[in-house]
Amino acid sequence: MTAPVVVLGGGVVGLCTAYYLAEAGLDVEVVERRGLGSGVSRGNAGWICLSHSTPVPAPGVVRYALRSLGRPDSPLYLRPLPDPAFVRWLWRFWRSSTPAVFRRGYAAIAELNRTTFDLFDGLREAGVDTTLTRPGMVHAFLSPAEARHHLAVQREMADGRYPLPDDVTTGAEARLLDDALSPGVRAAYLVEGEGVVDPEAFAHGLGQALAAAGVKVHENTEAVGFRNAGGQVTAIRTDLGEIPCSSVVIAAGMRSMRLLGALGHPLPLQAGKGYSFSVDLDPAPRHTLYFGERRAVASPIGGTTRIGGTMELSGNNNRLDWRRVVAVALASRHYLGRWFDDPDDLVGLIRDPWVGGRPFLPDGLPVIDRVPGHTNAYVATGHGMLGVTLGPVTGHRLTEYVVTGRRPATLEPFRFDRLRR
Repeated sequence: MTAPVVVLGGGVVGLCTAYYLAEAGLDVEVVERRGLGSGVSRGNAGWICLSHSTPVPAPGVVRYALRSLGRPDSPLYLRPLPDPAFVRWLWRFWRSSTPAVFRRGYAAIAELNRTTFDLFDGLREAGVDTTLTRPGMVHAFLSPAEARHHLAVQREMADGRYPLPDDVTTGAEARLLDDALSPGVRAAYLVEGEGVVDPEAFAHGLGQALAAAGVKVHENTEAVGFRNAGGQVTAIRTDLGEIPCSSVVIAAGMRSMRLLGALGHPLPLQAGKGYSFSVDLDPAPRHTLYFGERRAVASPIGGTTRIGGTMELSGNNNRLDWRRVVAVALASRHYLGRWFDDPDDLVGLIRDPWVGGRPFLPDGLPVIDRVPGHTNAYVATGHGMLGVTLGPVTGHRLTEYVVTGRRPATLEPFRFDRLRR
């Protein structure tokens, strides 16, 4: 009897990979440390989008980060750590923020992302409850000049891959794009067709599809290492015993760093902590909203509004800093109006305050590849804020690699060895 392909990680990336492996006829098992969709996927803003699939390292971002020192209310908050690995990561992040590197990264993600909506359609047609709707995304700004600058940059980067409006809507008419916008919004534009899912419900939908396909899921089971023989992984060591495998896919978010270290190939991952919470607004947004100057977002999810934002580089931990929750709420008030009067009111108004350590590599791109020196070990991690958007295409392309043994051309920019150059 052939041992299964074991996927480590029960977030959206891991579950999508397991789904496509099973669809290809392989025997598959999933190992998840807690419950399916309980990690970084759970509090995600749920965007499925083409217009915001960009690497975080970008021209000017390092200057912006340095200005955030000592300011925990900044949209991008950097807290220096006395850790040489963290300093090296920041140095490589800075090296990746040049215009040329950013453009290459944007093009790579855009090309990978090209079939995203087709794959979501395929999942829905196969009976997976994706929860996807496509209301479009409104980009809202307090300044018409900032809105036009953002649209111009976006048009240059998009290079015709998705439709953009000819110009921004300004003045009082900007609010007509979504009833939830406040009079403070002086310019906005709509990118039609952009989507949103309930990420936790999507993960559960994938879990149900895996169960129907006969995939065994080991929840509350932590992978702690591997048994190797002749350059192959033959079993996964867990806190509950060993699981034999024919191949392994490491898609465990930040925990992928330790698991890859056990194979002798650690990745320089850092947690980019994001915050979100839910609140009932009247009127509630009809679209996904991007708040340009403050880099915060709002999404209509499950009958409520999920507000999120911030990028916090403060080490690999999941400590919730309430000041960051307050900062996101205050940022949203510039665009949604005075939905609360005093930060002390937030305790009674918001639900499900969440923090998650999204896995980031210093160049802002994921690794989707075979692990060097191992013929049957693969990795899919480092998706940052794009795990839900890129989950299906990552799983689909990686399955092609596992089944055929040939790396798809779209995965070339996401090779493991690029990080060693």
